Amino acid sequence: MFWWWWIAPTAIAIVGGLILISGLASLFRGRLLGGLLGTAGGGVLLAAALAGALLGQNIQTYARLTYERPVASLSIRQLAPQYFEATVTRPADGEQPEQTAVYPIHGDEWRMEAQVLKWKPWANVVGLDSQYRLDRLSGRYQDIELERTGARSVHALSGGEPETRPFAALPWSLSVWDTARKYRRYIDAVDTLYGSAAYMPMADGATYEVWITQSGLIARPTNEAARAASAGGFVRVE
Repeated sequence: MFWWWWIAPTAIAIVGGLILISGLASLFRGRLLGGLLGTAGGGVLLAAALAGALLGQNIQTYARLTYERPVASLSIRQLAPQYFEATVTRPADGEQPEQTAVYPIHGDEWRMEAQVLKWKPWANVVGLDSQYRLDRLSGRYQDIELERTGARSVHALSGGEPETRPFAALPWSLSVWDTARKYRRYIDAVDTLYGSAAYMPMADGATYEVWITQSGLIARPTNEAARAASAGGFVRVE
């Protein structure tokens, strides 16, 4: 819990400040030894509190800027040369249950795309996370000529995270996404609204996870088949 990095230094600072004030009061009263010990002890505690606060700030900043969360998992099954079946599972989120769908895909690689609302780093630090709306899942050929002439496959995706709607009970309330898109010229916290995609090689039995970071989509292999395929350097699958 990152809030401990703020509560603990604050408590130490309060104790240190009280000890320091007591030590200074003792000095003014002519109690030299007690005053010096109190002043030194209070100063040490205040320095420790400052160091703890700075450390906590660094840890929170790093955690916020590197925060990521799952978007979907994919399981690949090969049906024929350069023809696969992808089972896509999206995790439960809020009131939305887990969703699973199966898509046929032609090509060597799968590609998932989304629209992303990216906040500026300072907005991430204070608690705003990038938002996304899934767009499409498609196949991709490694060979450019096949990309031009080969069988195509693209599937519409929809959904994302439940959007924050301040004063949702009011009929005119806007979502964070819609507000940022409509008024982004006037909202300093918005960095950009853009399209983001992640793609990985397809292989029989391969499994992957797609995550949303503060900057966009990333994909990771989650089993040996997927790791072997991605380690091969995105080669054509026969």
